[in-house]
Amino acid sequence: MNSGQVHSGLVIVDKPQGWTSHDVVGRMRRLAGTRKVGHAGTLDPMATGVLVVGVNRATRLLTYIVGTSKTYTATIRLGQSTITDDAEGEVTSEVSAEVVPSEAIRTAVAALTGSISQVPSSVSAIKVNGERAYNRVRSGEDVVLQPRPVTVHSFDISEIRRLQGGVVQDLDVTVRCSSGTYIRALARDLGAALGVGGHLTALRRTEVGPYSLDQASTLEELAQDFRLLGIDEAARALFPVRELSDSEAQDLSHGRRIGASADTPAPSADHTDRPVAAFAPGGALIALLENRGLEAKPALVFAPGEAGA
Repeated sequence: MNSGQVHSGLVIVDKPQGWTSHDVVGRMRRLAGTRKVGHAGTLDPMATGVLVVGVNRATRLLTYIVGTSKTYTATIRLGQSTITDDAEGEVTSEVSAEVVPSEAIRTAVAALTGSISQVPSSVSAIKVNGERAYNRVRSGEDVVLQPRPVTVHSFDISEIRRLQGGVVQDLDVTVRCSSGTYIRALARDLGAALGVGGHLTALRRTEVGPYSLDQASTLEELAQDFRLLGIDEAARALFPVRELSDSEAQDLSHGRRIGASADTPAPSADHTDRPVAAFAPGGALIALLENRGLEAKPALVFAPGEAGA
């Protein structure tokens, strides 16, 4: 699909290192020929991998994607702490990790798995009194953010490498976690628990909810072939599904409520309040539904033909 034929849908981008998420949105606006473009969850410039971008009416789905679980591959360096908790910041302390045994590392990783309380990195994009935390840090302010609950579904070590004569140890890990989890903070907290400090040296996001690197395209590939995941297909992957009758589809397309579905799937782990995607007999997305007692209320309605437009 070229930019002159772009309608609405999701673009699964393999974000390159050095680009901000805002940079990617700017490029997508030029390729899609529309200003109505947004993304579902920021990736730091250092990070690469899956960035879900919505184009035109598919931007209405982004709020539901932001809260889904994420999966990352990363490298954590033990023995050095940095001001940013990653490799882009200056080293603030060095403690030899030579004597830290693998068993202790695995025990500390296990303690950071499950439901935990995490203090985000002080250079995160979280706003403090209306200003991004990283801007306050850069201006010389000492910023301490409040801890927040997050869930680390899995935290697996694939390899431990001793470098610089064993002074530092690099861990290759895979983390699946809830929205709002900072992998930099996991690296920092792991190093702190082991008494040697730690920071992140590489980060790649491999999954956002149901969307993965297998579906992703680089910016160069998108410039040649603007691959768009249509709203119908995107919604079927993201939400529980309800197939409608013709009369139900007609009612919903005009914003009217219909009867609640008795077999609506239970809420997912990602979203306790995830709506149901309702499809017309022909397969077109008509609405997102929320059960309200005996009725299903439209949370978001796509007029006939709108979803693909």
